[in-house]
Amino acid sequence: MISIRIQNLTKRFGAVTALDHLDLAIEAGELFFLLGPSGCGKTTLLRCLAGFYIPDEGTIRFGDEDVTRLEPHKRNTGMMFQSYALWPHLTVAENVAFGLEERKVPKAELRRRVGEALESVHMGPYASRRPNQLSGGQQQRVALARALVIRPRCLLLDEPLSNLDAKLRLEMRAEIRRVCQEFKLTTVYVTHDQKEALSISDRMAVLDAGRVLQVGTPAQIYRRPTSRVVANFIGETDFIPGRVAAVAGERVTVATAVGTFAGIPGDPNAALAVDEAVTLSIRPECWQLSRTRPAGNAVAGRIGAAVYLGEVAQYEFLAGGQALKILELNPRFLGAATGGELFAGVAEADVVVLRG
Repeated sequence: MISIRIQNLTKRFGAVTALDHLDLAIEAGELFFLLGPSGCGKTTLLRCLAGFYIPDEGTIRFGDEDVTRLEPHKRNTGMMFQSYALWPHLTVAENVAFGLEERKVPKAELRRRVGEALESVHMGPYASRRPNQLSGGQQQRVALARALVIRPRCLLLDEPLSNLDAKLRLEMRAEIRRVCQEFKLTTVYVTHDQKEALSISDRMAVLDAGRVLQVGTPAQIYRRPTSRVVANFIGETDFIPGRVAAVAGERVTVATAVGTFAGIPGDPNAALAVDEAVTLSIRPECWQLSRTRPAGNAVAGRIGAAVYLGEVAQYEFLAGGQALKILELNPRFLGAATGGELFAGVAEADVVVLRG
């Protein structure tokens, strides 16, 4: 296991700055995700870690070693691509063995390590098949075995599940998590899939415009976004503009067009001032509907539209000229969609106050 330290990393492509003085620390053995919108710099960062791109400024360290300008084959990283990148004319075993052959590993050891790698991803019985005889999920397992067989210092994954259907993605999420834990691998994983990141990562970083906006555990990023960009990218949320009415320690009271709310700053270092413009972020599942006004944070309104999804219902809740998104588990208020005043309440801990 190795830690990864990235300091002041900058990469430009002509007039475009893909990475802008980026700093990041990844701990040894972590399954660490890079997320963000297209063009945010996450794939560029992964390719800098692999050695495919040389940064214009900054340093990359694997443990105590500076690998910033080290050739890719000398970094001993395992890479999994979105396209699988399997040789179609080679068997499964030959594909997995390719990296060992390039490293001149003795034949007996090569066969043993290939067998162990295939067994670790449950592909041992398919060693003699060719890639076109495998399903997409099986091909991805082979690509994972090929990355593992060289015993990499770290594993780099570039949207490895995006070509799979929903069921296979769920299966491979669990498989990648299992393998990373079993081999105690430091893993950096690029994805657009928020559920993927939330379900299996140890920590994640949200990037935008080549910079890191926030780093944290899945729960920290989802429940306590520090900016509107992060809140909007990770899951759905209701944004309610307002102004700070009072500040008492961690508790911030905000006046809005739909009512007054007490909440907690998303950024604990933000020194919010009275009358400052802020935005509230409230997740749809945090609202609780009732026919009587609850104590604490509550708004009056009515259901304008409802979508029944079985275990949940999705409502458009019209309050104070704003349409709020509300998710109700085990729906009880579907019949109220035709009219009648209701109240939507939310706990103070679920109201995130964001600057701006």
